[in-house]
Amino acid sequence: MQDGDSMGKSDEHVIEALGKTRVVIKNGKVIEVGEPKIDYCPIFDKYRGIKKITPENIRENIEFRINDFGMCTPDRTLRMKDFLSFGVSETLSTLIEDKIINGVVTVCEGCGTVIIAEPDLIQGIGGRVSGLVSTSPLKNVIEDLGEENILNPENAEINQVSGVLKAINMNYKKIAVTVVSPQDIKKLRAIEKEHEDVKIYIFVAHVSETSKEDAETILDHADVVTGCASKYIREIGMDKGLFKAGDCIPLFGVTEEGKDFLKRRIERIGGLKEKKDAKIPKPLI
Repeated sequence: MQDGDSMGKSDEHVIEALGKTRVVIKNGKVIEVGEPKIDYCPIFDKYRGIKKITPENIRENIEFRINDFGMCTPDRTLRMKDFLSFGVSETLSTLIEDKIINGVVTVCEGCGTVIIAEPDLIQGIGGRVSGLVSTSPLKNVIEDLGEENILNPENAEINQVSGVLKAINMNYKKIAVTVVSPQDIKKLRAIEKEHEDVKIYIFVAHVSETSKEDAETILDHADVVTGCASKYIREIGMDKGLFKAGDCIPLFGVTEEGKDFLKRRIERIGGLKEKKDAKIPKPLI
């Protein structure tokens, strides 16, 4: 690592990767890989040929990402075209292109909570890394995204509620935010009520291992929710008869807006093919 590439004294990034496995990356090296909680994920089977998730192939996959696009390093490539045909970042990119929303509050390694409004950035950030637990500042990444768009460039803080408040102060009116915390969702709905001219659209991902109570909170307040490997999100989403798109990893359109967002993306890619024998994550947790 070049001097000055990392803004802080430490360079540590913690993510929950394949199988909701804790992975720690320091100075571009994988230094810790936990035990996976899920044995199988259809996305990683399809795109990387991984039939059974193990600590060994998790390490290989993370090292591939570091080498391929500089994940968790100063060499991070931030812009990217669609990765999956259908997912949260792809849907958000479409909503920006169609001017349905004008800003996205999301999370990126090297800068934490960030506000972006460029489709290729939304895709390059969200489509490549999910489940970022904590991160530390990377100067090159911060400069590329612009300090003014980052919640806290000094420490790369992850705080989606504060990120939305910053976006409102920056005069964004139609804001989509990616969230994992049910508590954050309630706070965001309260903020929306306080700002009559602001609309907040809540996208929830990385919900594996969500409790039944938290799943109910999420599905009562969010707009779009991924099923991931969540037993309760899938069960409650189906019981409520929510609009569902996708078979292996379903996305639920909870509100009318959320439903419209997913339909808009489906239309953009020319429809979704129904899979008769769709593979799902195992086990659901």
